[in-house]
Amino acid sequence: MNNLYTIQTSTRSEPTILLPLAKKAYGTITSVAFGTMILPCEVEYREEMEQEIVIPENVRALLKLPQNGKTHLIIHEETLHLGPLVGIFTAGFTESTLRPIGERSLFFAKFLTVERTIGIFTFVFGAHHINWDEGTIEGLVYGKEGWKQMIFPFPNVVYDRLPNRRIENHSALKTVKNRLINEYSIPWYNPGFFNKWSIHQLLIGDEKVAKFLPETYHTPSIQQMEQMLSTYQSVYLKPANGSLGLGVFQLMYSREENQYYFRYRDDDEMNRLRKYPSLEHFFKNTFKGRKLSDYLAQQGIKLIRLDQNPIDFRVHTNKDQNGEWKVTAIGAKVAGKGSVTTHLNNGGVVKTLEEIYEDSRDRIKALHDLTEAAIMLSETIDSKIKGFVGEIGFDFGIDQNGKVWMFEANSKPGRSIFSHPELKEADLTSRKLSLLYGLFLSEKAIKEPEEFNE
Repeated sequence: MNNLYTIQTSTRSEPTILLPLAKKAYGTITSVAFGTMILPCEVEYREEMEQEIVIPENVRALLKLPQNGKTHLIIHEETLHLGPLVGIFTAGFTESTLRPIGERSLFFAKFLTVERTIGIFTFVFGAHHINWDEGTIEGLVYGKEGWKQMIFPFPNVVYDRLPNRRIENHSALKTVKNRLINEYSIPWYNPGFFNKWSIHQLLIGDEKVAKFLPETYHTPSIQQMEQMLSTYQSVYLKPANGSLGLGVFQLMYSREENQYYFRYRDDDEMNRLRKYPSLEHFFKNTFKGRKLSDYLAQQGIKLIRLDQNPIDFRVHTNKDQNGEWKVTAIGAKVAGKGSVTTHLNNGGVVKTLEEIYEDSRDRIKALHDLTEAAIMLSETIDSKIKGFVGEIGFDFGIDQNGKVWMFEANSKPGRSIFSHPELKEADLTSRKLSLLYGLFLSEKAIKEPEEFNE
């Protein structure tokens, strides 16, 4: 990235910033900003400087700009904006200095080590880190010495990484979000978990993408499920707001035996296969304690298999620094023996496309079809949802005729597929783009603020 500039500091007492001569073309500069902190400054241009800028130490300290690093330069309305500064908002902080965000500390550390290569300053924060009176945040950063806290101005944008729906609906966290958006005009991206049924309804009316959707019903009746079983032989019952494959049941009907089979994972995390003479018996015995109004019934698909085990695909899409959707990762998940889903905690295994398809023509076709579906669906969901969506994780299936089906879209996708050594590069790319989309939004918010003040 040749539009990155190394920050150097000087001991000059006057607030004069040195910039490469090429930046003179951008017009007069009278102030410098980092995040939402703005200070008056003067600028001098140097012919010998190319990819560096020099800032007086006292100006750097007042801006709360970290001591070293690379930066983008966004010049607009006589202000030189450094950074950008991206705040990653989450919850679940602990007292531990080694793992301040509990089990997710490594996940966040990986984000914070990416920033140095892409000229973005990043910190992690929760509601309790904000000092509203001072307009500062005591955020967490990660470096060679491990975790530490630093004081930052309010960021240019906030990347939402709240861990679950329950926490997201907490009133104190909603207040933080509303204040930063409404009082400070800070763009907030990746808000909200997708609801399976809402996404289905958004997409089913759009003929361009409706072809990817299996037949699905919310609060299905026994009659609807009987009808689906006679058409598809198998039906999945999924919680409308679930994740990680929890609470999923597979219903199957055997015409030869005139019996119903039900596959699920019990409370002791054991995979079970039960046989009942009717759907009513299943709902009375195994489904008890659950409400059908919390569930979707989805057409079962005859998926391609590896060693008799069904395969589905996780495809990650991210918006890049130009706000364009890109596919950043594709991993296959092979179901564990007797498991109702392909999730890793149910015994599933991650494979690459190379490991699934021996024939390169089949592999190229699968890659093309999954990529095309993922981009088309990302653009459609993005166009129909309020707010800024920066990444989506799709669960796709490919049936035995080669047709692609979308089972689920996740706004805060898990990253279990990146456990595969061949997907390390994709892991890094997707993390970079998650932050580079923050650069895109920062530039937009600086240059076209009216877009963010709806």
